[in-house]
Amino acid sequence: MERRAFRLNGFAVLLGLVVLAAVAAAAAFAGPAGAVAAIVLAVVVVLLATGFTVINPNEAKVVQFFGRYVGSVADAGFQWVLPLTTKRRVTLRVRNFETSKLKVNDAAGNPVEIAAVVVYKVVDSGKATFAVDDYEEYVAIQSEAAVRHLATTHPYDSDQTQGTSLRDGTEVAAELTAELRDRTDLAGVEVIEARITHLAYAPEIAQAMLVRQQAAQVVAARTMIVEGAVGMVGLALDRLREQGVVELDEERKANMVSNLLVVLCGDKATQPVVNAGSLYS
Repeated sequence: MERRAFRLNGFAVLLGLVVLAAVAAAAAFAGPAGAVAAIVLAVVVVLLATGFTVINPNEAKVVQFFGRYVGSVADAGFQWVLPLTTKRRVTLRVRNFETSKLKVNDAAGNPVEIAAVVVYKVVDSGKATFAVDDYEEYVAIQSEAAVRHLATTHPYDSDQTQGTSLRDGTEVAAELTAELRDRTDLAGVEVIEARITHLAYAPEIAQAMLVRQQAAQVVAARTMIVEGAVGMVGLALDRLREQGVVELDEERKANMVSNLLVVLCGDKATQPVVNAGSLYS
């Protein structure tokens, strides 16, 4: 939608108007006909002077001629565009804002608090001005909608078999950025980056979820210990058999396995017991 408006160097046009004003001043003293010409030239100078505008770096001016969009000027400096036009300023600087903390239910139905920071800039001043009422408000509302949608399609936490969770920062940020780009393209805005800045369970379930997470970690740790202990017991039995240290029947093997598992899986130091007899007396 954006197109370049006709423009000239403002200083060159200003010099021309100064010359034209000098001619009008000289004509004013050349009799009645010269006075009329001076008035006409003065009106022309005033009309042309309405086309001057100053454009700052990383800024664009949207030019309208009696309501009609004629183009945008983004070249910094003193410029001259069509006279009798209105010029609306649109910043092209990179901007960012943080959404408010939103309370939504994740994919598992758990209430969570989530917020994100969005970095964006205007890339089409025409769309940003005419496609939406207020592009800043539009981006803010669409950002909150995208964050809500993201939270409802992913669980707060999950293992590798359950796909992406909200705690997978890189994947979630890429997904949120892509969705926001689709939503804000209509407004002539490019989303550079969107990233989750706050993520937590809602206060009413935070304590219960903490207990559940701790229990899951304990179970995972115990599972790893048992798997390691079983491997060590198997290795010990294989070494004893290969080196011919001792011949063990099934009952002695079972007793040895039991003792080793108690030693390896226990969370407290064990005290050795010397057996002076045998298993059969």
